[in-house]
Parts: sequence; structure tokens; C-alpha cells
Amino acid sequence: MEYTTEPGDWNEGAVLPVDKPYGWTSSDVVRKVRVLLRKAGYRKIKVGHAGTLDPLATGVLLVCVGKATKQADRLQAEEKEYVADVEVGATTPSYDLEHPVDERFPYEHITRGMVEGALAALTGEQLQVPPVYSAKRIDGRRAYEYAREGEGVEMRRALVTVYETRLLEFELPRLTVAVRCSRGTYIRAFARDLGEKLGSGAHLTALRRTRSGGYRAEECLSVERIEKMLAPVKQNRDFCVL
Repeated sequence: MEYTTEPGDWNEGAVLPVDKPYGWTSSDVVRKVRVLLRKAGYRKIKVGHAGTLDPLATGVLLVCVGKATKQADRLQAEEKEYVADVEVGATTPSYDLEHPVDERFPYEHITRGMVEGALAALTGEQLQVPPVYSAKRIDGRRAYEYAREGEGVEMRRALVTVYETRLLEFELPRLTVAVRCSRGTYIRAFARDLGEKLGSGAHLTALRRTRSGGYRAEECLSVERIEKMLAPVKQNRDFCVL
């Protein structure tokens, strides 16, 4: 996929489809791009992202530059696709590997047919309870702040839509699932709900966003490529114009 433009277009607006590295927050990626642009001479340029990815997830993160930051809400509202590795028979407080296992459950009774039935039951419009370890705001504070302080909070259900699910691999206790869903869907919460549907427990062990709107993971730029792009910015103006 080619990205070319003329000088000055960074301020006019651009979207960088970034393959977010494992362990980075979405803000880390935005900060990195902002620093690189400032070093390239764009001192006051705006940079933001369209759709948060958890630190332990990888894949498509849309970084908006210049006037394209005004389009962030529209981009964030588009449907997403993920590939999730789920371990059944165990839960964690955050529903992923950010925290250690806190409880174990039997899983030997689970069959492929049961998983496919549970996925079908979790497809469609539904009210989902977000993870307490999330950036949801409650009375002006992030939910994870309450969780880290050991304070119990009631998470409000949010209306989300899971358009499609597919079981890609079945090798107990590990499942690999593809999910196509609406904005605001927490795949960690989806994994939790899947475990409950199966009469067990479950948590995410890996998550990759493979598509956000019209942007696919195979078309994304690595952080290393962006560094190379912006180093000789006057000679090489690679990026995707909105």
C-alpha cells in the first residue's frame, strides 16, 4: 500500500493506520507520532487516535494528524474486527493477562458444539457490562482508578452489537475466535461472557484488531516505518490522506 503526498499536507489532515505494538498504550503511539512530527518541524500540529486499544492488544490503531483529528469520532464509530485467543477454565480481574488468575473452573465438559452455540447466543444487539478495569468514567473518575483502590463500583450496561462471530480454533483450554462488532464493544467482556455461557470461566490471552472501518492490519504501518518516514520528512512524505 503506497502513501504519498505533497509538502504541507500534514497540517491539512492525514490518517496513519498504525499496527500498535504489544505493551504500548494508544496514548504511547500518539505521543510517539507527535514527538516525531515536532522533530520534523511541525511544532503545533494536533495528533489523536480513533479508538483505544488495550496495552496487551495489537493491530489497527488509527492515528489522526492535523485537521483529520476532527474526523476521529466518525472513524471511531465504524465497525471493528478482532481475532481473540481465549483461555477457558480460568478468570482474571481484568479479563486478560494484565492481572493473574484469581479463580479456576472446570472446562473438560466443553465441546466444540457448545462453543459454537455460545458464540451464536452472543451475536446480535446486547447490553454488555464493561470491565471494571477500563477507562469508562464513573462520577468523573476512570473505572480502573476505583478498581486499583479496591473500591467496588457498579458498571453500567452499554448497548453494543456483535455482528458476526467465528470459531477459528478449538483446542481446550484455548479457543481462537473472530469477532466483528460495533464501537464500544469490549472483547475482554465478550470473553468473560463466553466463559459464563459455557458454564465455566474465561479470559483473553491475546487480542489483535484486524480491521477498523476500511483499514486492515495488513495495510498498517509499524512504528519503525513511521520513524523512518518522518526522519527525512522533507524528502519522504509517506502517509495516508483522509
